[in-house]
Amino acid sequence: MKMPVKASVSGGWKSSYRLETRNLSCKLSSKFDELNWVCFGRTQHRVPNKFILKDVNCEARPGEITAIAGPSGAGKTTLLEILAGKVFLVKGLIKFCALLRLPGGQKEAANRVKKLMKELGLEHVAASRIGEGSNWGISGLDSASALHVVILLKSMAVNQGKTIILTIHQPGFRILELFDRVILLSNGLIMHNGSLHFLEERLKFAGHHIPRHVNVLEFAIDVIESLEDQNSVPISLQSNHEETCIMGIPQEKLPSCCYPNSVLEEVLILGQRFCSNIFRTKQLFVTRTIQALVAGLILGTIFLNAGNETGQVALQTRTGFFAFSLTFLLSSTTEGLPIFLQERRILMRETSRGAYRISSYVLSNTLIFIPFLLLVVLLYSTPVYWLVGLRRDVDGFLYFCLVAWMVLLMSNSFVACFSALVPNFIMGTSVIAGLMGSFFLFSGYFISKNNIPSYWIFMHYLSLFKYPFECFLINEYGGEKGSRSCIEVDKGICNLDGSGFLRQQDIID
Repeated sequence: MKMPVKASVSGGWKSSYRLETRNLSCKLSSKFDELNWVCFGRTQHRVPNKFILKDVNCEARPGEITAIAGPSGAGKTTLLEILAGKVFLVKGLIKFCALLRLPGGQKEAANRVKKLMKELGLEHVAASRIGEGSNWGISGLDSASALHVVILLKSMAVNQGKTIILTIHQPGFRILELFDRVILLSNGLIMHNGSLHFLEERLKFAGHHIPRHVNVLEFAIDVIESLEDQNSVPISLQSNHEETCIMGIPQEKLPSCCYPNSVLEEVLILGQRFCSNIFRTKQLFVTRTIQALVAGLILGTIFLNAGNETGQVALQTRTGFFAFSLTFLLSSTTEGLPIFLQERRILMRETSRGAYRISSYVLSNTLIFIPFLLLVVLLYSTPVYWLVGLRRDVDGFLYFCLVAWMVLLMSNSFVACFSALVPNFIMGTSVIAGLMGSFFLFSGYFISKNNIPSYWIFMHYLSLFKYPFECFLINEYGGEKGSRSCIEVDKGICNLDGSGFLRQQDIID
């Protein structure tokens, strides 16, 4: 297997980056602190939190491979995630990244993707699904495959000036020779930051004899406690004993505002990705459309011809139908919470690297899902509206569809908003369910606005149910037709018309 050879510095590298952390600490927060942060933007540390990382000082240089090692639970993955930031098919993901980060359009991006996949040896898995990022990049591989992967990474570091960091548990001798720098962690603290040769010297200085059949890194992990006593000197100074030249690699700074594409181009590219996601998860979207159609048919048969009857019972039946319709529409988007939570990690990772603007993401997402939500509304509203026997004209039907469409858009945005605030799915489900129940309680259906205590009246105006519920009632009982329609008749005399009912509910037509 051929080892990589360093290319000349004038090879035309576009940019190289040196990663460095200074006094980096990371705490394991309690669930109480997470909830306190979500609700109040602050934490109250009643119990001392455990440090995952504490006062970490390290660096990764261009043209080198830096390995993060240590026993299980040392903090390797956490450190790597902090350094890297946080699914697609292999080729699709690479092409998507190229479109967002490279100016020049589809043709140049396609050529770059083809070249990169050939260079990485990924042509045979171009149509395969990918998982998470390459954290344990060589875990589970045989020794030959693991060595091949590390040699490939070494070639990229040397020939292209890439800054490569990976975590590792038990590397072989040949793999260790390819590492330029090793960061050794224990309980969130850095025990060593430097070359393997310097680590070997430290172990000898501590009085250890390294057996011939054991590599330096494995031996250091076994006797890692002995290195803790030497860490009274800041770790960042240890590497000063070594040669610190960086092979003359030019350091280029990222521009302060560097978006390769315009807002319109970003919206189009992101729109293509959203469409691909819809087709890849078509079972979810097909299920939602069928759910809307079936729910409309079932509700229509349950409330059949309720709009054609008069009297208090018929009035209660119709208002109950409107209330249940809103409950169905507002709760039908909560199953999208896991998708939003997954998208949040991708959004944070990509926007932090300047791939696109957050506004472009929101706009593209909205434009793609508006037609789909409209389809869901039409499939639900068409059967249920005419079966129930609501206001018998086209204007009333179109207004009903418009309100239902706005309700779905509002609910979708509500779930997306809370997916950005809550830390996990369980807390998100609990918070959204609790808020939806509170909004329904104060909507005006169970208790009118005039009877709500003054100290709770603010919830009535915050309720997501209030405004669409009133719109449905106005559509059915408002206007000139509502004033002519009689809801309650006694001995041939109309005791209550549509306008009178709206006044009873304190609703302005």
